[in-house]
Amino acid sequence: MANLILKKHLNMSRNRHRRSVLYTPGANVRALEKAKLLNADGFILDLEDAVAPDAKEDARENVARAIESGGYGGKEVLVRINSLDTKWGKGDLEIVARSAADGIVIPKVESAENVREVRAIMIEVGAPESMRIWCMIETPRGVLRAEEIAGSDAQLGGLIMGTSDLAKELGCAHTRMRLPMLASLGRCVLVARAYGLSILDGVHLDLDDAKGFQLSCEQGREFGFNGKTLIHPKTIDKANEIFSPNQDELNWAKKIIAAYRQGVAEGKGVVVVDGHLIENLHVAAAQELLEISKALSDSTGEA
Repeated sequence: MANLILKKHLNMSRNRHRRSVLYTPGANVRALEKAKLLNADGFILDLEDAVAPDAKEDARENVARAIESGGYGGKEVLVRINSLDTKWGKGDLEIVARSAADGIVIPKVESAENVREVRAIMIEVGAPESMRIWCMIETPRGVLRAEEIAGSDAQLGGLIMGTSDLAKELGCAHTRMRLPMLASLGRCVLVARAYGLSILDGVHLDLDDAKGFQLSCEQGREFGFNGKTLIHPKTIDKANEIFSPNQDELNWAKKIIAAYRQGVAEGKGVVVVDGHLIENLHVAAAQELLEISKALSDSTGEA
């Protein structure tokens, strides 16, 4: 039976696709410009982990100029700032809040207060109402307080898993199948869905492990993540492929919709297709899958 788990979540939060979201270092001007030509669904222009301390100020200016110059083609542009408890955080936030970025990513969020502090500064400097806050969940306390964080702000954009930091904080191995982190991943997906938020999976660190990357994407999709955060452009196409409906799924969706409609016309409440019991909920999921495929085809021509 084809997998119909990819549902409306791919298209949640203002009808954006987030199959592939690439971290782009703010200190690298060439990378910021190259990103404008890539086929990722979105970008996180990074002022935090990817930038050395002595390059923070320059990176901030680089990112501001890159956003101001445009050229991202309507793709989602987020900026990860440094934490407000660092000497760079407030300056990052004030500059980005005045920009045309789609959202601000807060690292290591552990409470609703972290979000409210950022929102207060955004309001103070006149950030546009359309600008969203994205929360990185990358510590045990962040995972345990995920629901508090998700309910902290009506304009929250979503959650982003920081699995590298989470593995460090847990003291666990960051293996291919991420078994030590499954409880954390599942909890955060559950919270995101309960609050109607998008949620992005963490990065795969081994760029030479193509099979491991594929498995990680497949696992993330099975969990219900909207897409994958990435650290290299060469992984974009595979992430887009895995987080999009495939032809087998589309064929199955069409088949069960047709069979169910025929069954309803004959006065049946359920039908059996290839040995599988099909109810209205399966048909609704199938219809959502076809809608997602059409939206992707219309916007990218990939699906």
